[in-house]
Amino acid sequence: MTESDYKEDDTIMVIGAGPAGLSAAITLAKSGKKVIVHEAKKEVGHRFKQDFQGLENWTTDDDVLLKLSESGIDTLFNYKPCRNVTAFDAWDNAYVIKDKKPLFYLVERGPNSGSLDNALLEQAISLGVDVRFNSRIKNFKGKGILATGPKSADAIAVGYHFKTNMEDGCWVICDNNLAPKGYAYLLIWNGQGTVKTCMFSGFKKEQLYVKRTVEAFERLVNLKMINPVAHGGVGNFHLPTRAYGGNRPIAGEQAGFQDTLWGFGMRQAITSGMLAAKSLQEDSNYDELWSEAIGKQIKTSIVNRLLFNQLGNYGFRWFLRKQSQHAETRKYLQNLYIKSPFRQLISPLARLIIKSTRKDKSCNHIDCECVWCKHGNH
Repeated sequence: MTESDYKEDDTIMVIGAGPAGLSAAITLAKSGKKVIVHEAKKEVGHRFKQDFQGLENWTTDDDVLLKLSESGIDTLFNYKPCRNVTAFDAWDNAYVIKDKKPLFYLVERGPNSGSLDNALLEQAISLGVDVRFNSRIKNFKGKGILATGPKSADAIAVGYHFKTNMEDGCWVICDNNLAPKGYAYLLIWNGQGTVKTCMFSGFKKEQLYVKRTVEAFERLVNLKMINPVAHGGVGNFHLPTRAYGGNRPIAGEQAGFQDTLWGFGMRQAITSGMLAAKSLQEDSNYDELWSEAIGKQIKTSIVNRLLFNQLGNYGFRWFLRKQSQHAETRKYLQNLYIKSPFRQLISPLARLIIKSTRKDKSCNHIDCECVWCKHGNH
């Protein structure tokens, strides 16, 4: 299906109904623009299936929910503030990581009531946004924003969703035998749970690492899964030189906006969606907007990923010990994303070594009509 027949000059097309696309649509609709959102899947949040994820709350002093509200994004989704996380090293030593303020907010993803995705959808519709599901757009003319999600797998999170009688809690294991260059995690909330290994390498052995992850949590916290359902997702980390497809802003993971260290991407997706909308409203340079708002953070996270990759299990143990000694963990984590002479020095090396698996096929042609352009089609 194409949308080349659309003639309305005041209609803005948004391709993708994820957090980036819907936050862009909400921002545009609030300014009086007519917005049509096209989503290829049959429902919002289709690929998440009631997955639990963390909405990051440490990269700014202000609370993320307050920041969203001030930016015009309703926070009417269910959330659980997480101030305490129990982390384990490869030797089963436990470390309590805590803060007075939430380190992150646990949210549910998917099409169900109360999820972050559904709350964004309801706000968009309430503002008059026309959201069309099962609508796969290949090309269109006119103004628009591209936000179709990740284009490759630089990290994968694989495991299970399940019911449980366990008490609420958040647990993490840093062990390359469970999650190569990443971490395994267990999230329990209101009788539902997610257990996964978040891997940055070793994807071909994902079943082995999932098995080891489940066994580890069974041993350490007496994990009990009822009716487990297998689930997996991917993360794409890419710092674009230019986040445009033709003259259309690219937001969220389609642009590669993601925290390369931990993989917390929802906040950056929503932020980039709002900035893409702002660039159309003001006829301003989107690359300048996202570079100022999140570009420095992404660059620093690439350096952090390079350093984290070198740690190994002994390094993870050192890192967890050091982090658990801080009463204000949010401040400690925030400092990881602040520019320093050392990080600036090794940034070029980090960007050279930490390469995305994606092949950048975006297009600089101003009159390009493609949703995701392949070079050679012009």
